[in-house]
Amino acid sequence: MSLSHSIVLHGLDLLYALSSLALIALGLAIVFGLLGVLNMAHGEFVMIGAYTAVAVQGAGWPSWLSLPLCIVVCIGLGYGVERWLIRPLYARSFDTLLATWGLALLLRKLIEAMFGRGYRNVQTSLDGAIRILGVQYPAYRVVLMGGVVIGLALLYLWYRRSTAGLRVRAMVSNPILAQALGIDTRRVASWTFVVGVVFAGMAGLLLAPLVPVEPGMGVNFLLNAFFALVVGGLGSFGAFAGGVGVVGGVQSVASSVISSTFGYALVLTISILLLWLKPDGLFTRR
Repeated sequence: MSLSHSIVLHGLDLLYALSSLALIALGLAIVFGLLGVLNMAHGEFVMIGAYTAVAVQGAGWPSWLSLPLCIVVCIGLGYGVERWLIRPLYARSFDTLLATWGLALLLRKLIEAMFGRGYRNVQTSLDGAIRILGVQYPAYRVVLMGGVVIGLALLYLWYRRSTAGLRVRAMVSNPILAQALGIDTRRVASWTFVVGVVFAGMAGLLLAPLVPVEPGMGVNFLLNAFFALVVGGLGSFGAFAGGVGVVGGVQSVASSVISSTFGYALVLTISILLLWLKPDGLFTRR
């Protein structure tokens, strides 16, 4: 392979790493950034999305049924968790951390009981490769990257331009004033949590054909998403994008040059230093 083709290939791998990390971290950013809830079960919600694809494939159903099934399961799960577990603990951050950590253990054991501990593979109908600048690259990865970019753009426009987005911003900025103006902050908070769970489940569903699916897969997803939020901060959409860019870029480059273990260790080291030196993140606006 020529030098130019190698550069293109590494560039595409970097874009894929950034896209997949953004997809994974988005649900946690919504719940943690808007509600202040550090959801330790975020990785398990991603895992549930992946196992939705496994269940549909195992039942012999059409693969397109995975998406509506994943959304229905995540809406029901997210609403139930918010209503009976998170809502009484909104003012107690450490308690929400412990409660969602226990929930993560419970969900992991339930998946083990239903599907076993072994690894599962999910097949995709979008096989083959696409030629990009003279390099053959998996078609599913290309579609995934394009979908993530379009999805993030639409979500940003919804958050900044829609009435529902305005209500969410009002609740986050001043919940007491928002409630005085007639905004049902409890309902807004509930659906914000549900949306975060749905995005986590969809991330697992979309990444299922690209990663080994097993009950413990959520741990790495949670840690990578948390690292991105630590590095970027929670001040704006730009902070989220900056955190994803730094963490995804460092981990991808270090993993390709040295090893995946070194890449993970380097990201962990950077996150610890930033928690010490800049606890609000690199990109949070003051």
